[in-house]
Amino acid sequence: MEKARILIVDDEEDLCRILQFNLENEGYQVEVAYSGEEALEKLDSSFDMVLLDVMMGGINGFETANKIHKEKNLDVPIIFLTAKDTENDLLTGFSLGADDYIPKPFSIKEVNARVKALLHRTRHVAKDLSKAADHSKTWEDENLKVDYSRKDVLVNGMPVQLTRREFELFRLLFESPDRVYSREEILKTVWPEDGCVLDRTVDVHITRLRKKLQEYGSRIMNRSGYGYYFSTL
Repeated sequence: MEKARILIVDDEEDLCRILQFNLENEGYQVEVAYSGEEALEKLDSSFDMVLLDVMMGGINGFETANKIHKEKNLDVPIIFLTAKDTENDLLTGFSLGADDYIPKPFSIKEVNARVKALLHRTRHVAKDLSKAADHSKTWEDENLKVDYSRKDVLVNGMPVQLTRREFELFRLLFESPDRVYSREEILKTVWPEDGCVLDRTVDVHITRLRKKLQEYGSRIMNRSGYGYYFSTL
């Protein structure tokens, strides 16, 4: 298997050097950007992960993550590195498509463990989706089309820009219509091994998903006290 390629984005040069040295010792290919602007110039689809500081001058980490998904249209896994660890900060990060959150100060061992776990998980998910795509590459009705091999969703012929987490959440509900999933079940399926993810993260992603799916968003229903499901009605 090819070495995973990681981009570190932080305006603290000493911290970048430490992270780069240790991650390269773990066998990863590592590049560094010292600002959000530089990260957006360097980042392309060849990267497997971004370690992204939140508190930077110029474009901060949240803005950079938003531009990565919306302007560059990249679905690269993101781990936020930040001294901000309030619930609102966590929810903001996850709503922007973050996959994990490491509060500063942190140990290098913790970073290595989380990077390894996230890479294993994302590659495992990609493998599973690829296998599933062999059986059912597309699904469509009059106004909704799902292309599993490309991980694309189109509404009224127009592509819907979903992050990887949003696509996994949509697929979970969509493939088992009228089946109610509790928040706990959704977290275990879409965010496995992420112990710091909050129940409200599911609600944030559901809200974003409903908005992006336009008229189909109203079919993502909530059964009070139980969870969410995709209605066939």
